Amino acid sequence: MERAPGGVAWHETETIAASEIEVAVETEASGRSVLASLDRALELLQAGRIDALVFAPFNKAAMHKAGLAHADELHHMGERLGVTEYLSELNVLDGMWTSRTTSHIALRDVADTITAERLGDAVEVIDRTLRRSGIARPRISVAALNPHAGDGGNFGREEIDVLRPAIEAMQQRQMPVDGPWPSDTVFLKLRDGEIDAVVTMYHDQGQIALKLLGFERGVTVQGGLPYPVTTPAHGTAFDIAGQGTARVAAMRQAFDIACDMVANWQ
Repeated sequence: MERAPGGVAWHETETIAASEIEVAVETEASGRSVLASLDRALELLQAGRIDALVFAPFNKAAMHKAGLAHADELHHMGERLGVTEYLSELNVLDGMWTSRTTSHIALRDVADTITAERLGDAVEVIDRTLRRSGIARPRISVAALNPHAGDGGNFGREEIDVLRPAIEAMQQRQMPVDGPWPSDTVFLKLRDGEIDAVVTMYHDQGQIALKLLGFERGVTVQGGLPYPVTTPAHGTAFDIAGQGTARVAAMRQAFDIACDMVANWQ
């Protein structure tokens, strides 16, 4: 790793030939380049050469063409780093955090996938990550799965049979969590600063809320990894590639959050 003038370290790694580059196109070559760069960054983390990783958004379709064996890069990183515990993407916007009980699965499979154990894992991951980000006493709420939190069982029993007993069990262990709250109102508590985080039931439940509040500033934290890893939450934006109009606020936020995590990591 070379250190350039001004204190910036530069690690040059050739992962793709110039002739293979196609702007805003999902290709196997670009996917191989992403995976090679990511794996090298993970090696630097493990070797103690860097303290955190901040990456620009990846295109999962290109990565899958290149052989990505997981649904997303988080679980690829987990395998490379030898992590066997629960992993979850966490989304952050202006100090508001969300995590997911289920993530990259079909919506029809969500209800059957939600268990007390998965909910407990999701709460523990975001509680630990918030503490590593400098929040000494996190306040966490759980979003319900069904409309009106199931309306006493009229619109589904997941809140009665799974969510509430799991939350009560966590409270007995002094976990700072409450709920389940109707998902159409719990994010107002988050927006107004009454809580620090919402644990959601599925991918879009939290993503829609945060992206509406500030799409260009959102950050994804790779929860459950042994190192701080962050990235902008907005995606690859192929529709504006090469136009010079991309905004950098989310990348700056991702860098700042990674720095906070390094400073508070235990």
